[in-house]
Amino acid sequence: METVLSRPNLLQALKRVRQNKGSAGVDGMQVNELPAYLKTEWPRIAAELRAGSYVPKPVRRHEIPKGNGEMRMLGIPTALDRFIQQAVLQVLQPLFDPEFSNSSYGFRPGRSALQAIAAARRLVEDGRTWVVDVDLEKFFDRVNHDVLMGKLEARIADRRLHRLIRSYLAAGVMADGVVTERHEGTPQGGPLSPLLANVLLDEVDKELENRGHRFVRYADDCNVYVRSKRAAERLLEALRGLYGKLRLRINESKSAAAEVWERKFLGYAFTRDRRGAVRLTAAERSKQKLKEKVREITRRTGGRSLEQVTEQLRPLINGWKQYFRLVDSGRVFDSLDSWIRRRLRALMLKHWRTPTRAYRALQEMGARTLSSLSIAKHAGRWWRTSGQLMSTAVPNRFFDERGLPRLVA
Repeated sequence: METVLSRPNLLQALKRVRQNKGSAGVDGMQVNELPAYLKTEWPRIAAELRAGSYVPKPVRRHEIPKGNGEMRMLGIPTALDRFIQQAVLQVLQPLFDPEFSNSSYGFRPGRSALQAIAAARRLVEDGRTWVVDVDLEKFFDRVNHDVLMGKLEARIADRRLHRLIRSYLAAGVMADGVVTERHEGTPQGGPLSPLLANVLLDEVDKELENRGHRFVRYADDCNVYVRSKRAAERLLEALRGLYGKLRLRINESKSAAAEVWERKFLGYAFTRDRRGAVRLTAAERSKQKLKEKVREITRRTGGRSLEQVTEQLRPLINGWKQYFRLVDSGRVFDSLDSWIRRRLRALMLKHWRTPTRAYRALQEMGARTLSSLSIAKHAGRWWRTSGQLMSTAVPNRFFDERGLPRLVA
């Protein structure tokens, strides 16, 4: 606890929390208000932490949609509690992280989802073309506090820190002004939750290593790669028991022992080319999620200019391009690029509204008269006309000049 409360550690924690920003908790305090609050209240709070009497405030319930149509529950701590959790994290991370499995990639310094995907690819290239794809049922909501605390107490001697971490695990959840007690789970949203998840799941990682299995885990997504269907089916049954010891349940509807070509991992999918070489592509659901976001931004009833729409699309396209840079075939990107630009051409037609305005706008852009007349004649058929007709009059370089990035390098 004294290391947690040391001035250098606290200053680093405050800097990180301010960088991460984030929404206010149940007390409404914004992160930018935290420094002034700490100047007057920190001596009292530090004394409570040293005495083991500090009580965190409930987390604010916040739901966000998941890709499968379900909702993910986040628990947003107050700015003060995020600050304290960050200070604790900075002390515990160096203690636990070096002992975690090399096959674990989620929420660890210097590790990323793309590294996990690259590691999975190497295992498939090695001939491990069957995968045990495990999805844990509501993992962050089902973490057993006693099991987790037992693992922490085995490594941490300071009982004050034990009490503080347990109090964060047990902090209630506020929704619609009502606080609900929590007896299990570590809601996503606080700095400590990812580390605590890794501490708990490391037991399964170590057991897989002891049995000689090759796997890749990112947070609660674990894929174990084997060479046969029979081995995959046996291992899936064994994993039910391993996770059961941690009082966790496998989501049977989302988990499977299958060939790698039938599953996706962290948004990617595996394919084979004509020569049998392993290739990475974007999973179909990943492409659909991108299209859903583009449709929302480019909807023709939004009342926004082409410049405003382009400004919104830019970070989305750049982020998607960065994450899916391991995709081997440019055809995936090329197809999406064409579709996005067609959406924008349809938006332009909607903005022009009438054939006369469409014709004049196209002439001002330097389009040929015949093309302008043909497009203007069918200007009301936005999507149909936005295809070949508009792509000739409004080429891709038109959007390049306006700062719209391409997915294709």
